[in-house]
Amino acid sequence: MVLVLSNGLQETEIKALVSRFEDEGFRTNLSYGAEAAILGLIGDTSRLNEDTLRALPCIENVIRVSAPYKLASRTFHPENTIVDVNGVRVGDSRHFTVMAGPCSVESEEQIISVAKDVKRAGAQVLRGGAFKPRTSPYSFQGMGQAGLELLKAARKATGLPVITELMSSNQLELFEDIDIIQIGARNMQNFDLLKEAGGFGKPILLKRGLSSTIKELLMSVEYLMAAGNANVIICERGIRTFDSYTRNCLDLSAVPYLQKETHLPVVVDPSHACGIAWMVPRLAKAAAAAGADGILVEVHNNPACALCDGEQSLTPAVFAGLMRDLAAYAALEGRTLGERCLH
Repeated sequence: MVLVLSNGLQETEIKALVSRFEDEGFRTNLSYGAEAAILGLIGDTSRLNEDTLRALPCIENVIRVSAPYKLASRTFHPENTIVDVNGVRVGDSRHFTVMAGPCSVESEEQIISVAKDVKRAGAQVLRGGAFKPRTSPYSFQGMGQAGLELLKAARKATGLPVITELMSSNQLELFEDIDIIQIGARNMQNFDLLKEAGGFGKPILLKRGLSSTIKELLMSVEYLMAAGNANVIICERGIRTFDSYTRNCLDLSAVPYLQKETHLPVVVDPSHACGIAWMVPRLAKAAAAAGADGILVEVHNNPACALCDGEQSLTPAVFAGLMRDLAAYAALEGRTLGERCLH
């Protein structure tokens, strides 16, 4: 249930109202919009009488949230959430955020070289996999903890915050110094992991599952938020369909729909969406045109020799060209490619 509070309330009056509902056993979520303060109630609100609540002078309106995802719902939180990652504001309508780097960390020379290249081109966040979920048990599984240390070295060398994938809750202590935790498509409905990661306190990028509906995606987001994490970024990365000419099928219609349903930032991963490098720039520009808050794209200094997903990785030169095109797309909507690329 959402309570739209009356204008002009004192802070003490709001706190008293919050305390009243918490004493009745409800969890509360207070947010301030451009026109009014919103108090969300989580719990069995069926026992609350809407007319009685509307009669209170401190409450302007009462709205029942029909969606099963409460905390993620835009009804619950009308204003956009901006996830601030060391000054990179993901979800800020003035900026388009680009996260770029190799699918997997392979060596110190490789990750630092790519980090410098993507920063030079204008990326604001460095991506790279230390732990890799692979379909085949014989494929490269990542460098593990050593890969995390190399990501930190690349961050020190470039100043870029880093994002990398968490595979299991028993790895959490290793991610204490990681800026954004990624939960991949294969783990989207690993609910125990979502609860543990949600309570860890780090910004989280959650990827849509390979065959998951939007409702299922948002319910997974709700797990993270119910565990206490308000800094969630949603990632559309393509879904499995009946066709096989690309790795997956990019569902661009998910971008505006998610932005209507939720207040959280929505980014697109064009690399995993198609799995073919020459298609990635077009899909990245399509994501910008669809209104996405950013992209997560794979860049490798030598894709032909990459240990993971080289066929969908851009070279630094192609990525630099994409960034020039994206700058023009963003400018049409009054946006820049994030603050870091202005330095």
